[in-house]
Amino acid sequence: MSAVTRWWWVRHAPVPPEVHGGRIYGAADVPCDCSDAAAFDGLARLLPGGAVWVVSSLTRTHQTAAAIRAAGLDGPEAPEAVAGFAEQDFGTWQDHSWADLHAAADPAMEAFWRVPALTRTPGGESFADVIIRAVPEVERLTEAHAGRDVIAVAHGGTIRAVLAHVLRLPPEQALAFRVDNLSVTRIDHIPGGSLGGRGPAWRVGAVNVSPGGGIE
Repeated sequence: MSAVTRWWWVRHAPVPPEVHGGRIYGAADVPCDCSDAAAFDGLARLLPGGAVWVVSSLTRTHQTAAAIRAAGLDGPEAPEAVAGFAEQDFGTWQDHSWADLHAAADPAMEAFWRVPALTRTPGGESFADVIIRAVPEVERLTEAHAGRDVIAVAHGGTIRAVLAHVLRLPPEQALAFRVDNLSVTRIDHIPGGSLGGRGPAWRVGAVNVSPGGGIE
């Protein structure tokens, strides 16, 4: 058990309405609002010191990580940026609202809402694609930092993708998880564990814990 690797997934701070204007932003590089001092104080108390830190390639995760450090938690000024942890790319739908897409009678909308987890948006990717690109990065970093705490500031889609992998869920079922901004999801990798004799085990300690909550 000494080699358990504990992943602390944090969803980035909210993107303010005046920035997104009700439009889909997905993998667009938009800023977030890190003004909630109480929430960041809570995260600084909840998250472990001495951890490895990673962020996605998008600015809002870098801003969130910096705000957690500013609240008093020790961490690197430049965490490793992992492109595979970016939010789902909605392609040509980004910068449009769902209402606009419905009004335009976009033919891709029908297929998307019929099978949202598996359908690629025009010029973009599906949620299943997010799982495919995120999981190898989780495995790589788990091996590189075995036995450590890893704080990963990422996105709702990324965190759901990792939950789909560790719980062996079909993609559409993983979309049912609620992952709020600035919430924490804890996932442990147990190298000596076993799930039906199929190798290392994953353990989900908590999902969507508020900054003021607690995780054992």
